Amino acid sequence: MDALEHLRRLCLALPEVTERLSHGEPTWFVRGRKTFVMFANQHHDDRVAFWCAAGPDVQETLVAQAPDRYFRPPYVGHRGWLGVYLDVEVDWDVVADVVEDAYRVIAPKTLVAQLDASSCRPD
Repeated sequence: MDALEHLRRLCLALPEVTERLSHGEPTWFVRGRKTFVMFANQHHDDRVAFWCAAGPDVQETLVAQAPDRYFRPPYVGHRGWLGVYLDVEVDWDVVADVVEDAYRVIAPKTLVAQLDASSCRPD
């Protein structure tokens, strides 16, 4: 499975998530309105990655700890969003956690509660 398909599977497994193109890239939305993950296939550089919502200080901490895996994305980095490289060896369990955390930052409390009540993560 390529990186985009793997990312797509993780995102679409979450409650009320839809996918559509935004700025020419596959992007995932909660309830069709709020973006939480955006694929970036050489969008502003020669790298394959995704950008996602992140909680307070997550971007700064992860970029400092592993700059070969994480970065501050253009346009949304100033809002705390996190960039995750997919053109390196990827630990998909870690990526699944990052995607779920991004969802939790954007999704309304009712959907977070629904996520907590079910096991939505694909095998």
